[in-house]
Amino acid sequence: QVQLVESGGGLVQAGGSLRVSCLASGDTFSNYGMGWFRQAPGKEREFVAGISWSGSSTYYADSVKGRFTISRDNAKNTVFLQMSSLKPEDTAVYYCAATRYITYYLPSNYAYWGQGTQVTVSS
Repeated sequence: QVQLVESGGGLVQAGGSLRVSCLASGDTFSNYGMGWFRQAPGKEREFVAGISWSGSSTYYADSVKGRFTISRDNAKNTVFLQMSSLKPEDTAVYYCAATRYITYYLPSNYAYWGQGTQVTVSS
């Protein structure tokens, strides 16, 4: 079992930057690939970014590629999402999740989820 707790969300102006973090506890963190998803009101949860257990491979949704960076620190059991050039359409609750699968964009592949952190981008 893995417990995940996100932090770092908040209100930011369009064009600004924000970093959200996800602290894991329980099972060995480096056993899992990690992903970030987001869900805006009235919309389905969507894939944002994924990272392999070692951090050597990363994956991004086209909508965030070049603006967001996912990284992890296995010594600190933490995964990060650095968000830059934020747009109002990035407004959502951001969730981190843990998976043992390698298809990172599928929510159904993730067994463990955090409670989410709100990111609001004002225009």
